[in-house]
Amino acid sequence: MLALRGSFVALVTPFRQKSPGRRRYGGMLDQTALRALVRWQLAQGTDGLVPCGTTGEGATLSAEEAQLATRICAEESAAFAKKSGTARAPVVTGCGSNSTAHTIENVQRAKEAGADAALVVVPYYNKPTQEGLFRHFEAVAHDGGLPVVLYNIPSRSGVDMTAETVARLSRVKGIVGIKEASGNIARISEIREKCPPAFVLFAGDDMFTLPTLALGGHGVISVVGNIAPADLALLVDAFAAGNLAQAQSAQQRFSPLVRAMFCETNPAPVKYALFKMGRVANELRLPLVAVSTDAAAKIDAAMKAYGDLS
Repeated sequence: MLALRGSFVALVTPFRQKSPGRRRYGGMLDQTALRALVRWQLAQGTDGLVPCGTTGEGATLSAEEAQLATRICAEESAAFAKKSGTARAPVVTGCGSNSTAHTIENVQRAKEAGADAALVVVPYYNKPTQEGLFRHFEAVAHDGGLPVVLYNIPSRSGVDMTAETVARLSRVKGIVGIKEASGNIARISEIREKCPPAFVLFAGDDMFTLPTLALGGHGVISVVGNIAPADLALLVDAFAAGNLAQAQSAQQRFSPLVRAMFCETNPAPVKYALFKMGRVANELRLPLVAVSTDAAAKIDAAMKAYGDLS
């Protein structure tokens, strides 16, 4: 049975130039760095892997690259489970686009690569109506072949999926949950109120991890989990164990670090932080660029103040 709960990481996609000038617009997918990053995440207690999403620069990946990144995550998850004797961490691949047909193709390729579920963002740029959103996700769930986790992030998509639409979709076969990143904490409560208890509710904003759990959420799909996976897992586990004080302390400690991770457009800050930790190159694909000098100073200060990042 698919276990979608706990501390999930919205993985970055490591890139590295193979030779100077080979790719003018961004490096090649660094398979070695991605495998190492996934192994470290699992060893630190991360419950699930989410490649090829917003933080993974999924919009700039080719179909072949997205499939390769998914396959690497699935292989490393299976290997870690076999070695540790634990349950395999699910892989939830970012598959969304602003074309329903293209999204379904992405989901089918993710399934072939070993994904357990598909994270499907609200279509961007087109600005569909709520009925258009319903029909889009309904089609993806019907024809894609994987369980679907909805992804509402109006700051990126330009459209906010209402709680009423989420409630309709929560009763569509194959739609199993949502990553809610509207920035509206009241929305979490609305979704929980209107949807079946088994419908999975993930925080899509690191600042709302504990509030989402407190309102009946099942976990978080996190950016800051890229650099502090053990502490994020501790926060989620502490809440599940009834240790509210420990969970509150972890959330409060995270806050300055989370702010630093969004001082410029995600994933530039978290990639810089991982670069400082020696885990990935500080490379993004255009139109995203590396953080500015001022932003780098803010991130350095937040990492130093947080401590224990290695």
